Amino acid sequence: MKHLKTLVIAVVLAVGTVSFASAQSKVAHIDVQKLLTEMPEMKAAQAELEKLGKTYEADIRTTYQELQNKSQLYKNEANAQSQEENTKRMQELASMEQNIMQAEQQARQEINKKKLELMEPILQKANDAIQKVGRAQGFDYVLDASAGSGVILADGKDITDDVKKELGF
Repeated sequence: MKHLKTLVIAVVLAVGTVSFASAQSKVAHIDVQKLLTEMPEMKAAQAELEKLGKTYEADIRTTYQELQNKSQLYKNEANAQSQEENTKRMQELASMEQNIMQAEQQARQEINKKKLELMEPILQKANDAIQKVGRAQGFDYVLDASAGSGVILADGKDITDDVKKELGF
């Protein structure tokens, strides 16, 4: 009876160990931020956004320069103008300044909109490639090992190079 009890305990421990070993998931990691910055599509999108930003910046700078020039002109002519004319000019300058602020805000919104428009297909392409490689290699989980992602230790399989091959670079 004592041997039977020992045998049963041994079998239960063996089955438990095998069950635990087979229940463990395969986990890999990838630095998604690094992958994205190295994607040619991302570099092209950043260049396009930079060009758009410079265009808006140049337009706003030109308008701001016009405001400064007009302000200086009105300041120099203030003594020669009536109070009513000076008040109209001050209102005009205030309106121009408000228009510049609105243009800056609209430019930021347009750049953010364009960024989202450009980023969505890039992120989707990267995500699809990560999933394809992860599934093909039999991983149950692929963690993002980018800085600040919450992964403290990433000693397991790094599939970054495999995903780059899948994406063609």
